[in-house]
Amino acid sequence: MIKVVLADDHELVRMGLRVLIEREEDMTVSGEVSSGQAALDLLRRDPPDILLLDVRMPGMDGLETLRRIAADPEISRTRVVIVTTFEVDQYVFEALQAGAAGFVLKDTAPDELVRAIRVVAQGEALLSPSVTRRVVSLFNRQVAPRSAPVGGVDELTDRERQMVAWATTGYSNEEIAKELVLSPATVRTHISRAMVKLHARSRAQLVVFAVRAGLTIDQ
Repeated sequence: MIKVVLADDHELVRMGLRVLIEREEDMTVSGEVSSGQAALDLLRRDPPDILLLDVRMPGMDGLETLRRIAADPEISRTRVVIVTTFEVDQYVFEALQAGAAGFVLKDTAPDELVRAIRVVAQGEALLSPSVTRRVVSLFNRQVAPRSAPVGGVDELTDRERQMVAWATTGYSNEEIAKELVLSPATVRTHISRAMVKLHARSRAQLVVFAVRAGLTIDQ
């Protein structure tokens, strides 16, 4: 059973998410909160598998909540998915850089949201090719991607650099393997080693580090 906590200051949004999740046999909503501090308190009492976290909340916002989760070993195993209105939120990269497992748009189709929860619960990052391209484009327009050095880049092998660059496409390991005529296991191994060297908590965070380091694939 996948345990999900909802953190959003809009009760109507939480109600919609709860109804959607509770109809699935393998999921349950283990808690609802309307602020970042309440989310931290709940996670410390009963850590869920997934936290659906709104960026914009009163008091402690989603980004600060995410940073505190990442810094607390007692609750950092909870995978955080940011729920955002992509067109207006300017914090997507900050969230991914802080360790979010991915993000979903508030107008995401119900079936896609359910699939997203399962993907993240299985340890994958929620970055589809189309959304990843939009995120990378937004980052390149608004932030100087090489303004801050990325630690560990010099330790990457040529093959690991290649895999990190391909990760920015949003492709799965299987899709990257098909493009490069490799086995999925080989791709997975190189990406896992790169994540360790770059201290990336998730594949989504790896994409942020890749863009900052200038390791991208032209699409």
